[in-house]
Amino acid sequence: MGKAVTGKKKRGMADRLFDIVNVVLLGLFALVCIYPFYYILINSLSNNKLVELGKIVFLPQGIHFNNFRDVLEIQGLNHAVFISLARTTVGTCITLLSCTVLGYAMTRQELWHRKFWYRFLIVTMYFGAGLIPGYLNIKRLGLMNTFGVYVIPCLVGPYNMILVKTYIESIPQSLEESALMDGAGYLKRLTRIVVPLSKPILATIILFSLVGQWNAYMDTVLYTSGTRLQTLQSILYQYLNSARQLADMMKKGGRVSGEMVMHMTNLQSARHTMTMVTISPILMVYPFIQRYYVKGVMIGAVKG
Repeated sequence: MGKAVTGKKKRGMADRLFDIVNVVLLGLFALVCIYPFYYILINSLSNNKLVELGKIVFLPQGIHFNNFRDVLEIQGLNHAVFISLARTTVGTCITLLSCTVLGYAMTRQELWHRKFWYRFLIVTMYFGAGLIPGYLNIKRLGLMNTFGVYVIPCLVGPYNMILVKTYIESIPQSLEESALMDGAGYLKRLTRIVVPLSKPILATIILFSLVGQWNAYMDTVLYTSGTRLQTLQSILYQYLNSARQLADMMKKGGRVSGEMVMHMTNLQSARHTMTMVTISPILMVYPFIQRYYVKGVMIGAVKG
């Protein structure tokens, strides 16, 4: 009797060598991506003098938490964190809702002048009014020094809308047609069929909006005054500026005392600590969305 055919192809030396090279290259690439975050973490935890001398490269030395303690003691930090969380949450929800509804509407052939409205939105991706007209527009709309200035301008995101539209177009039309035959309207088809099947692209939009809202800074500088609407990024930037000014005063022989002030003058450690404080929330959220992210971007970007 002949030998049984197993269906498994014997791997040669070239295949094994290819696998080894792949693992090594991908491992090195992963280290390159992870190391900057690790470097910031160990420098924020290490002895400040060693950090200033650039001696903290791979392992932390003289571990302490004074830098984080100093940041947490910044006046008004708790309120700034609340404002950042509020604008991130509300802004993300509004962006997700508007882009989902608008993206779905753009897939409906029966929409009045659908091509015109679609192209009208696309144009805004390439042409902007500029800083001064944008400022005047915000002022005329009465959004200055209001919480709405953080969430209303991001109501419609053309790029996000295109991703949602393209993804929805990949869903078999037969599903909606069967629901239509059962008497389902647009809203029911959107909520019962389209949204459950669009989780990958919706998760992608959520991630884009979360990162954008959390890291936003210039709108606070341009459109708000006082401390009532200060965000975390804004107040940390002011803290860093104060530290820089104090450091300059000390270099020029000025008399500056106090333990808190001494910590503030360490600019390098302050930068690393503030970076860790600002990126930590996004790093904690990303693992829960990552499994949808790649699929959503790839499918949503196939055609536009």
